[in-house]
Amino acid sequence: MNDRANAGPVDQASAIAAAPTASLVHAGQVSSAALSARLGRWTQGDGTLAARLSRRIEVLIARGELRPGDRLPAERALAVACSVSRGTVVSAYADLAERGFVDRRQGSGTRVAVTPLTTASAQRPGRGEALFSALPDAIDLLRTVPQISELGVQLITDHQPRLDLALLPETDPAGLPALRTLIANMYTAEGTPTTPEQILVTHGAQQAISLVVNALVGPGDIVLGEEITWPGVTDSVGLRGGTLHGVPMGAGGLDVDALEQALARMRPVLVALNPHHQNPTGSRLSAAARHRVAVLAAQYGVPVIEDRVLAGISFDGIVPPTLAAERADAPIIVVESVSKWVWAGLRIGWLRADPVLVRRLRGARQLADQSTSVPGQLLALDLIARADDLRRANSRIHQERLRLLQTLMAEHLPEWTVEPPRGGLSLWVRIPSGSADALARVAAAHGVSIAGSAAFAVSVSPDDHIRIPFTAPDDVLTEGIRRLGEAWREYRETLGMRS
Repeated sequence: MNDRANAGPVDQASAIAAAPTASLVHAGQVSSAALSARLGRWTQGDGTLAARLSRRIEVLIARGELRPGDRLPAERALAVACSVSRGTVVSAYADLAERGFVDRRQGSGTRVAVTPLTTASAQRPGRGEALFSALPDAIDLLRTVPQISELGVQLITDHQPRLDLALLPETDPAGLPALRTLIANMYTAEGTPTTPEQILVTHGAQQAISLVVNALVGPGDIVLGEEITWPGVTDSVGLRGGTLHGVPMGAGGLDVDALEQALARMRPVLVALNPHHQNPTGSRLSAAARHRVAVLAAQYGVPVIEDRVLAGISFDGIVPPTLAAERADAPIIVVESVSKWVWAGLRIGWLRADPVLVRRLRGARQLADQSTSVPGQLLALDLIARADDLRRANSRIHQERLRLLQTLMAEHLPEWTVEPPRGGLSLWVRIPSGSADALARVAAAHGVSIAGSAAFAVSVSPDDHIRIPFTAPDDVLTEGIRRLGEAWREYRETLGMRS
């Protein structure tokens, strides 16, 4: 039996004809201006300009943004678009040809090879490890570890486990029946009709994502996701030998037109999205865009992972319904946990999916670690029963922390302008100039650890953003931003010396 998500080709002829033209490639010809824009700040880094250009084009090929047979721009046209000499482009194309990534023929130009040589993927597993690698004695502004509300502390302190459930002779890999029922009832009350058979309890949301990816993705498969996303998704796909293709984003989150183009052109086996207070950008997908994503999932028959771990941390009180509520026949897999809105130390998560997929994942779960901790599930029963109250309390706490962060930035980083998110746990900040990676190195010397664009970008990164969580205690956050301000002033002076 074929277990793949798309066992056979999806009939996409009409969708391809109706889809808007992709901005990078038109009729097999790659636009020089669009390619230059997708390359990002490719001139920064080690090696010659030609070597850097070659590597950046190689990454776009590895990501699937440049497909076999696509014709690259003429050397002179790309040189003009990139503001380099024609010789730089000639050398870059020659290097790509020598390594088997492109074919060059007189009269037909330079085309992406039909069977390019394999290369070390730019999506190397382990990218997320950088977010857990704060230097010793440095202030950690890498991780989003939320504060626990007073209500959360009270519920955890008052918890008395039901021993009749704790002493069951067998533990279902899918989770305690009482907990699955409670989660199903919670979704039903929120507008997404759900049965306990659609719920699988996991060790946090990341395990839920990994279980789905392991089941649906194989070597060479394409997965679609936001171009800036949580590296746990990228790493999970990379470990399976798949490729995560980044879909462009705008101020409101995912570009759904670009998603439709990618669905029609790339035939992915899975889509993984974080549409509600997205990590790290903080964007929230509009109601119309959410509905359209569900329609596309149903139309193409492609499963969509909907990561909702931050949906309930809302500063304006708006908690969007699940994508699954938009269309019942769409293959939406909802992933959530209590870690972000109650206690990061309680690794209780779950997924909501079709019962057939839940049974399949239940078997995989049994082989992996048998089941989720029973004491943890029993505590989750108390917490999920108060989910609405806990989410509101957590939202109030972190809205105040965001205000503190904005005040601190106005004092120590007055040149930086940001659009505050409507929810979530972090601020996605564009630095006025220079490289986020270089700034992170200077910040480390000042005793504060930060993460830049490269930790979150699926493909070529503009290297111009950093993520600042507003989850640390007041004194830690205050000192961290003070040190970051010092680091920025030092780094800014080096930029002035170069100019």
